[in-house]
Amino acid sequence: MNVSYENIIKKTRINSSGYIKKGINANQNCSFDDILRRIEKKGSALKFSKHAVERMQLRNIKLNKEDLKNIEYAVDKAESKGVKEALILLNNTAFIISIRNRTVITTVAQEQLKENVFTNIDGAVII
Repeated sequence: MNVSYENIIKKTRINSSGYIKKGINANQNCSFDDILRRIEKKGSALKFSKHAVERMQLRNIKLNKEDLKNIEYAVDKAESKGVKEALILLNNTAFIISIRNRTVITTVAQEQLKENVFTNIDGAVII
């Protein structure tokens, strides 16, 4: 989701204290960058590529709400460290995720993890 400063100013009301009305109040003392990041995150849920969905079905990988929450937490953590492509390990399942796009690119189950080489990643998060 591309959010420009211009779009925020046009599409968002600003109250008398100068804070954007998107669940942020004047007592939070947020910088504009903090506010922008919060607005961007609200519309940036984790997505799964077609390839990742096919791999999950093929490998019988199922995720519950708690798993998704943990993966989103790991994505946030990787993003805060500047990671662009991450390997996230959760319950003996590996997820290769584009942090920039918040998109799961592929998944690998425990059986395929042995002797597997992961390339084009610049970070890993183990949950």
